[in-house]
Amino acid sequence: MRPMLHVAITVAMLGVAISGRGAETWQAAQGATAEMPQALFRNYQDFKWDRILPDLGENSPEICILGVDPKTQATKLMIRAPKAIHVRKHWHSANETHTVILGLQVFACEGKRIEQGPGSFNYMPARMVHEAWLPAGALVFITVDGAWDVNWVDGPPTAADLAK
Repeated sequence: MRPMLHVAITVAMLGVAISGRGAETWQAAQGATAEMPQALFRNYQDFKWDRILPDLGENSPEICILGVDPKTQATKLMIRAPKAIHVRKHWHSANETHTVILGLQVFACEGKRIEQGPGSFNYMPARMVHEAWLPAGALVFITVDGAWDVNWVDGPPTAADLAK
């Protein structure tokens, strides 16, 4: 594991992989009922990461789904970038927030562009077109009010969007 990413982060986690491998609900994962949910803790080093853009191979940003509300599909996730990348214009069907954990990241929407470092927060309403520039080693915590999706405006990032 890269030293910069060896972060002591403990968060509530649900074992749901983006690829759809056995997406179980929080209650099912813990044997809890809807009336009596239970806490779950996982450490960063135990997160299961999937490539978001498999065509980029080891340079692809990676995603770890931390939790999905079984009723609303609200999703909590983390994204990390092994290599600096421009995340092209896209939008999501639900409201989205970003909390920067590692790296000086740049976000842009509605003609505004802002740099945000660790601890910074932003909010993107549903269907707002936005883009981002992530440095190598970036880590961001994201919440979405519904199911997480990505709708690319001009197609997903390619190798040309990676920093040289």
